[in-house]
Amino acid sequence: MRKAFEVTVLGTSSATPTKYRHPSSHYVRLEGSYLLLDCGEGAQRQLARYGLRTQRISHVFITHLHGDHYFGLPGLITSMALFGRTEPLVIVGPAALQSIMQVLLLESDSILPYPLKFVSTQFDHMETVAIGDNFEVISVPLKHRVPCTGFIIKEKGPERRLDVDACVKYKVPIEQYDAIKLGADYISSSQGEIKNELLTTDGVKNRSYAYITDTIYDPEYLTPILQHVDLLYHEATFLTDRLSRAIETYHSTALQAAQIAKNSNVGQLLIGHFSARYNDAQPLLLEARDEFASTFEAVEGQTFSVGGQ
Repeated sequence: MRKAFEVTVLGTSSATPTKYRHPSSHYVRLEGSYLLLDCGEGAQRQLARYGLRTQRISHVFITHLHGDHYFGLPGLITSMALFGRTEPLVIVGPAALQSIMQVLLLESDSILPYPLKFVSTQFDHMETVAIGDNFEVISVPLKHRVPCTGFIIKEKGPERRLDVDACVKYKVPIEQYDAIKLGADYISSSQGEIKNELLTTDGVKNRSYAYITDTIYDPEYLTPILQHVDLLYHEATFLTDRLSRAIETYHSTALQAAQIAKNSNVGQLLIGHFSARYNDAQPLLLEARDEFASTFEAVEGQTFSVGGQ
Protein backbone atom coordinates (compact mmCIF):
# COMPACT_ATOMS: atom_id res chain seq x y z
CA MET A 1 0.00 0.00 0.00
CA ARG A 2 1.29 3.45 -0.92
CA LYS A 3 1.98 6.02 1.76
CA ALA A 4 -0.72 8.61 2.43
CA PHE A 5 -0.64 11.87 0.51
CA GLU A 6 -3.80 13.82 1.19
CA VAL A 7 -5.25 17.31 1.39
CA THR A 8 -7.89 18.44 3.88
CA VAL A 9 -9.75 21.60 2.92
CA LEU A 10 -10.13 24.14 5.75
CA GLY A 11 -11.38 27.20 3.87
CA THR A 12 -13.06 27.85 0.53
CA SER A 13 -14.21 31.47 0.61
CA SER A 14 -12.61 34.41 -1.15
CA ALA A 15 -12.12 37.82 0.49
CA THR A 16 -14.34 37.31 3.56
CA PRO A 17 -15.76 34.55 5.74
CA THR A 18 -19.40 33.73 5.11
CA LYS A 19 -22.01 31.92 7.16
CA TYR A 20 -20.91 28.60 5.70
CA ARG A 21 -17.33 29.17 4.49
CA HIS A 22 -13.96 30.18 5.90
CA PRO A 23 -11.12 31.95 4.05
CA SER A 24 -8.37 30.00 2.32
CA SER A 25 -6.41 27.24 4.01
CA HIS A 26 -5.41 23.68 3.11
CA TYR A 27 -3.81 21.05 5.38
CA VAL A 28 -1.50 18.56 3.66
CA ARG A 29 -0.38 15.24 5.12
CA LEU A 30 2.34 13.31 3.33
CA GLU A 31 3.00 10.25 5.55
CA GLY A 32 4.62 11.89 8.55
CA SER A 33 4.99 15.38 7.07
CA TYR A 34 2.36 18.02 7.84
CA LEU A 35 2.11 21.27 5.89
CA LEU A 36 -0.32 24.21 5.87
CA LEU A 37 -1.09 26.18 2.71
CA ASP A 38 -2.41 29.64 3.55
CA CYS A 39 -3.83 30.47 6.95
CA GLY A 40 -6.95 32.55 6.61
CA GLU A 41 -9.06 33.75 9.52
CA GLY A 42 -10.39 30.82 11.55
CA ALA A 43 -7.84 28.29 10.27
CA GLN A 44 -6.87 27.08 13.73
CA ARG A 45 -10.51 26.61 14.65
CA GLN A 46 -10.94 24.48 11.54
CA LEU A 47 -7.85 22.45 12.42
CA ALA A 48 -9.37 21.70 15.84
CA ARG A 49 -12.82 21.08 14.41
CA TYR A 50 -11.57 18.35 12.10
CA GLY A 51 -9.16 16.79 14.59
CA LEU A 52 -6.01 17.60 12.63
CA ARG A 53 -2.54 17.51 14.14
CA THR A 54 -1.76 21.19 14.49
CA GLN A 55 1.43 20.81 16.51
CA ARG A 56 2.92 18.51 13.87
CA ILE A 57 2.78 21.22 11.18
CA SER A 58 6.38 21.92 10.19
CA HIS A 59 5.83 24.50 7.42
CA VAL A 60 3.24 27.18 6.68
CA PHE A 61 3.14 28.52 3.11
CA ILE A 62 1.51 31.92 2.55
CA THR A 63 0.68 32.82 -1.04
CA HIS A 64 0.31 36.60 -0.61
CA LEU A 65 -0.59 39.34 1.81
CA HIS A 66 -4.29 39.77 1.17
CA GLY A 67 -5.81 39.22 4.60
CA ASP A 68 -8.02 36.28 3.65
CA HIS A 69 -4.84 34.25 3.15
CA TYR A 70 -2.89 35.01 6.31
CA PHE A 71 -4.94 36.76 9.02
CA GLY A 72 -5.19 33.45 10.90
CA LEU A 73 -1.41 33.10 11.19
CA PRO A 74 -0.77 35.22 14.33
CA GLY A 75 -3.37 33.28 16.29
CA LEU A 76 -2.01 29.95 15.10
CA ILE A 77 1.55 30.88 16.03
CA THR A 78 0.65 31.99 19.55
CA SER A 79 -1.68 29.03 20.17
CA MET A 80 1.16 26.67 19.24
CA ALA A 81 3.21 28.40 21.94
CA LEU A 82 0.45 28.08 24.54
CA PHE A 83 0.24 24.36 23.84
CA GLY A 84 3.98 23.96 24.48
CA ARG A 85 5.48 23.70 21.04
CA THR A 86 9.28 23.52 21.00
CA GLU A 87 9.98 22.42 17.43
CA PRO A 88 10.85 25.14 14.87
CA LEU A 89 8.12 26.39 12.53
CA VAL A 90 9.10 27.39 8.99
CA ILE A 91 7.01 30.15 7.44
CA VAL A 92 7.33 30.60 3.69
CA GLY A 93 5.85 33.71 2.12
CA PRO A 94 6.39 37.31 1.00
CA ALA A 95 9.38 39.03 2.62
CA ALA A 96 7.18 41.58 4.41
CA LEU A 97 5.46 38.79 6.33
CA GLN A 98 8.43 38.46 8.68
CA SER A 99 8.29 42.07 9.84
CA ILE A 100 4.49 41.90 10.17
CA MET A 101 4.70 38.86 12.45
CA GLN A 102 7.56 40.33 14.47
CA VAL A 103 5.61 43.53 15.19
CA LEU A 104 2.50 41.60 16.20
CA LEU A 105 4.46 39.34 18.54
CA LEU A 106 6.36 42.26 20.05
CA GLU A 107 3.36 44.52 20.64
CA SER A 108 1.27 41.69 22.10
CA ASP A 109 4.13 40.67 24.42
CA SER A 110 4.04 37.17 22.95
CA ILE A 111 7.12 35.12 23.74
CA LEU A 112 7.47 31.94 21.71
CA PRO A 113 9.17 28.87 23.22
CA TYR A 114 10.09 27.73 19.71
CA PRO A 115 11.97 29.37 16.81
CA LEU A 116 10.28 30.85 13.76
CA LYS A 117 12.24 30.48 10.53
CA PHE A 118 11.18 32.71 7.62
CA VAL A 119 11.79 31.93 3.95
CA SER A 120 11.00 34.75 1.52
CA THR A 121 9.29 33.90 -1.75
CA GLN A 122 10.37 35.49 -5.03
CA PHE A 123 7.92 36.84 -7.58
CA ASP A 124 9.97 36.77 -10.76
CA HIS A 125 11.01 33.10 -10.92
CA MET A 126 10.14 29.62 -9.68
CA GLU A 127 12.31 28.09 -6.99
CA THR A 128 12.44 25.33 -4.40
CA VAL A 129 11.39 26.90 -1.09
CA ALA A 130 11.28 23.85 1.18
CA ILE A 131 12.73 20.35 1.25
CA GLY A 132 11.78 17.59 3.67
CA ASP A 133 12.61 13.94 3.99
CA ASN A 134 9.77 12.96 1.64
CA PHE A 135 8.72 16.19 -0.09
CA GLU A 136 9.89 19.32 -1.81
CA VAL A 137 7.89 22.48 -2.42
CA ILE A 138 8.31 24.75 -5.44
CA SER A 139 6.95 28.30 -5.55
CA VAL A 140 5.17 29.48 -8.70
CA PRO A 141 4.78 33.26 -9.23
CA LEU A 142 1.20 34.16 -10.14
CA LYS A 143 -0.44 37.22 -11.69
CA HIS A 144 -2.59 38.94 -9.09
CA ARG A 145 -3.16 42.47 -7.79
CA VAL A 146 -0.31 42.07 -5.28
CA PRO A 147 2.78 39.82 -5.47
CA CYS A 148 1.56 36.24 -5.14
CA THR A 149 2.87 32.70 -5.52
CA GLY A 150 1.27 29.32 -5.83
CA PHE A 151 3.00 26.18 -4.58
CA ILE A 152 3.61 22.70 -5.98
CA ILE A 153 4.23 19.95 -3.43
CA LYS A 154 6.17 17.05 -4.91
CA GLU A 155 6.65 13.67 -3.30
CA LYS A 156 10.28 12.57 -3.05
CA GLY A 157 11.52 9.03 -3.25
CA PRO A 158 12.61 6.31 -5.65
CA GLU A 159 10.48 5.73 -8.71
CA ARG A 160 12.32 2.52 -9.61
CA ARG A 161 12.29 -0.86 -7.84
CA LEU A 162 15.62 -2.51 -7.21
CA ASP A 163 16.14 -5.81 -9.03
CA VAL A 164 18.27 -7.57 -6.42
CA ASP A 165 18.98 -10.58 -8.64
CA ALA A 166 20.30 -8.26 -11.38
CA CYS A 167 22.42 -6.37 -8.87
CA VAL A 168 23.95 -9.65 -7.69
CA LYS A 169 24.56 -10.70 -11.29
CA TYR A 170 26.43 -7.46 -12.04
CA LYS A 171 28.20 -7.53 -8.64
CA VAL A 172 26.82 -4.19 -7.49
CA PRO A 173 27.93 -3.30 -3.93
CA ILE A 174 25.08 -3.01 -1.44
CA GLU A 175 26.09 0.56 -0.58
CA GLN A 176 25.15 1.56 -4.17
CA TYR A 177 21.59 0.26 -3.90
CA ASP A 178 19.97 3.50 -2.67
CA ALA A 179 21.51 5.55 -5.49
CA ILE A 180 20.38 2.99 -8.05
CA LYS A 181 16.79 3.11 -6.75
CA LEU A 182 16.92 6.85 -7.34
CA GLY A 183 17.95 6.33 -10.97
CA ALA A 184 21.74 6.21 -10.94
CA ASP A 185 23.74 3.96 -13.26
CA TYR A 186 26.53 1.80 -11.82
CA ILE A 187 30.12 2.13 -12.98
CA SER A 188 32.02 -1.13 -12.62
CA SER A 189 35.81 -1.25 -12.84
CA SER A 190 35.61 -4.54 -14.73
CA GLN A 191 32.33 -4.25 -16.66
CA GLY A 192 32.11 -0.51 -17.39
CA GLU A 193 28.81 1.33 -17.17
CA ILE A 194 25.78 -0.73 -16.17
CA LYS A 195 22.60 1.15 -17.10
CA ASN A 196 19.98 1.69 -14.43
CA GLU A 197 17.26 -0.06 -16.40
CA LEU A 198 19.30 -3.30 -16.20
CA LEU A 199 19.32 -3.07 -12.40
CA THR A 200 15.76 -1.96 -11.69
CA THR A 201 12.16 -2.50 -12.70
CA ASP A 202 9.33 0.00 -13.11
CA GLY A 203 8.15 1.40 -9.79
CA VAL A 204 5.52 4.02 -9.02
CA LYS A 205 5.39 7.65 -10.07
CA ASN A 206 5.98 10.24 -7.38
CA ARG A 207 2.82 12.27 -6.80
CA SER A 208 2.29 16.03 -6.88
CA TYR A 209 -0.23 18.57 -5.61
CA ALA A 210 -0.45 22.12 -6.99
CA TYR A 211 -2.07 24.95 -5.04
CA ILE A 212 -2.88 27.75 -7.49
CA THR A 213 -5.01 30.46 -5.95
CA ASP A 214 -5.57 34.16 -6.62
CA THR A 215 -4.52 34.47 -10.23
CA ILE A 216 -5.93 35.86 -13.42
CA TYR A 217 -6.45 33.27 -16.17
CA ASP A 218 -2.93 32.67 -17.45
CA PRO A 219 -2.86 29.53 -19.64
CA GLU A 220 0.31 30.21 -21.63
CA TYR A 221 2.30 30.46 -18.42
CA LEU A 222 0.60 27.92 -16.15
CA THR A 223 -0.16 25.08 -18.57
CA PRO A 224 3.48 23.96 -19.09
CA ILE A 225 4.23 24.24 -15.36
CA LEU A 226 1.26 22.14 -14.27
CA GLN A 227 1.65 19.29 -16.76
CA HIS A 228 0.57 15.92 -15.31
CA VAL A 229 0.10 17.17 -11.74
CA ASP A 230 -1.95 14.54 -9.91
CA LEU A 231 -4.23 16.96 -8.06
CA LEU A 232 -4.60 20.62 -9.00
CA TYR A 233 -6.34 23.14 -6.78
CA HIS A 234 -7.17 26.17 -8.90
CA GLU A 235 -9.21 29.15 -7.80
CA ALA A 236 -12.67 29.49 -9.34
CA THR A 237 -13.92 32.73 -7.83
CA PHE A 238 -16.65 33.49 -10.39
CA LEU A 239 -18.94 31.98 -13.00
CA THR A 240 -18.31 32.95 -16.61
CA ASP A 241 -21.14 35.51 -16.55
CA ARG A 242 -18.88 37.49 -14.20
CA LEU A 243 -15.85 37.28 -16.48
CA SER A 244 -15.36 41.03 -16.56
CA ARG A 245 -15.29 41.10 -12.76
CA ALA A 246 -12.77 38.25 -12.75
CA ILE A 247 -10.49 40.17 -15.09
CA GLU A 248 -10.90 43.37 -13.06
CA THR A 249 -9.94 41.66 -9.79
CA TYR A 250 -7.29 39.36 -11.26
CA HIS A 251 -9.24 36.20 -10.52
CA SER A 252 -10.43 33.23 -12.60
CA THR A 253 -13.75 31.64 -13.48
CA ALA A 254 -14.69 28.00 -12.94
CA LEU A 255 -14.54 27.40 -16.69
CA GLN A 256 -11.06 28.88 -16.89
CA ALA A 257 -9.85 26.69 -14.02
CA ALA A 258 -11.16 23.65 -15.91
CA GLN A 259 -9.45 24.74 -19.12
CA ILE A 260 -6.14 24.98 -17.28
CA ALA A 261 -6.67 21.49 -15.85
CA LYS A 262 -7.64 19.99 -19.20
CA ASN A 263 -4.75 21.49 -21.13
CA SER A 264 -2.29 20.59 -18.36
CA ASN A 265 -3.38 16.91 -18.42
CA VAL A 266 -3.81 16.85 -14.65
CA GLY A 267 -5.32 13.89 -12.85
CA GLN A 268 -8.02 15.75 -10.91
CA LEU A 269 -9.11 19.34 -10.43
CA LEU A 270 -10.27 20.83 -7.13
CA ILE A 271 -11.98 24.23 -7.30
CA GLY A 272 -12.49 26.72 -4.48
CA HIS A 273 -11.95 30.35 -3.42
CA PHE A 274 -15.60 31.04 -4.22
CA SER A 275 -17.02 34.56 -4.20
CA ALA A 276 -19.37 35.30 -1.30
CA ARG A 277 -22.09 35.99 -3.86
CA TYR A 278 -22.50 32.21 -4.31
CA ASN A 279 -24.27 30.50 -1.41
CA ASP A 280 -24.22 27.28 -3.43
CA ALA A 281 -21.09 26.23 -5.33
CA GLN A 282 -22.95 23.69 -7.47
CA PRO A 283 -23.22 26.01 -10.51
CA LEU A 284 -19.46 26.60 -10.41
CA LEU A 285 -18.84 22.86 -10.18
CA LEU A 286 -21.14 22.15 -13.13
CA GLU A 287 -19.53 24.86 -15.24
CA ALA A 288 -16.09 23.36 -14.62
CA ARG A 289 -17.22 19.77 -15.16
CA ASP A 290 -18.62 20.62 -18.57
CA GLU A 291 -15.03 21.30 -19.61
CA PHE A 292 -13.10 18.88 -17.37
CA ALA A 293 -15.08 15.93 -16.02
CA SER A 294 -12.73 15.04 -13.17
CA THR A 295 -13.49 18.23 -11.23
CA PHE A 296 -14.49 18.32 -7.58
CA GLU A 297 -15.71 21.04 -5.25
CA ALA A 298 -13.40 21.90 -2.38
CA VAL A 299 -15.69 21.19 0.57
CA GLU A 300 -14.51 22.28 4.01
CA GLY A 301 -13.61 19.32 6.17
CA GLN A 302 -13.31 16.96 3.20
CA THR A 303 -10.04 15.12 2.56
CA PHE A 304 -8.82 14.43 -0.97
CA SER A 305 -6.20 11.83 -1.86
CA VAL A 306 -3.41 12.92 -4.18
CA GLY A 307 -2.92 10.42 -6.96
CA GLY A 308 -6.16 8.58 -6.24
CA GLN A 309 -4.67 6.06 -3.81
